[in-house]
Amino acid sequence: MLVSCEGIFQNIYDNPPPETEEKAGRLLIDASSWNDWYYLDFKALDDSLKKDKRFNPSDAVVRISIPTEETQKSDNPDSQNADGIYVYWYDVYGAGISNNVFQQFIPTETQEEPSAWSVAFHRNNVRTNGASVFETEYTRMEDLPESSLSFADAPFVGDEWNETDVWVLREQMLNGIIGNQGIRTNRVLSNWLTVEIPPIPPAFSLNNHVFIVRLPEGTYSALQLENYQSEKGTKCVLTINYIYPY
Repeated sequence: MLVSCEGIFQNIYDNPPPETEEKAGRLLIDASSWNDWYYLDFKALDDSLKKDKRFNPSDAVVRISIPTEETQKSDNPDSQNADGIYVYWYDVYGAGISNNVFQQFIPTETQEEPSAWSVAFHRNNVRTNGASVFETEYTRMEDLPESSLSFADAPFVGDEWNETDVWVLREQMLNGIIGNQGIRTNRVLSNWLTVEIPPIPPAFSLNNHVFIVRLPEGTYSALQLENYQSEKGTKCVLTINYIYPY
């Protein structure tokens, strides 16, 4: 007797179950350079993985240098939140880097960015492209609620102007003088890796909480910093667990 593909065999031959969509992954980003931002677009990463499951998520990261060349003579910013390098003195041998004094402004070109991006990394700094971030109490990705709707009413925080934390020029660092890029960063997400001075060398502290990123188009991502050192001990080499879309 002939048996058709219907009935007990239909799920095997005619209608195979859909493949499970992979939303979780891991990124390795060497963000140890003082002179570059490393950009990631979640949508492009997701599209690449859908086309090829063997795609390395770290290959989706785009490196763009921070402009440091002076564009015109100026002792002070021409306007609030101007593009440029903000030179500060930090009390690195005394009260710490929270005690600082503005010294000089160096105008530069505007930071170049990819046409599409979601988050960007520079050492222990993180910024977003119009997103906002909430820090959860979860320390394991697998313990997160099934849906990001659980965080719909959470107090998400957007990026804010910052001219003291994105350290770029360090030629006079031993004298406490550092040139910082003036740019908007996300203080909540940047809290996953903090630096304390003193002591010398600096003390790094990892916060392994899971952070929820709410993107401008209404989608969500979950991020967790798992490690901030390479196998050789280089700081700010970031191992990041992620879920997208969440």
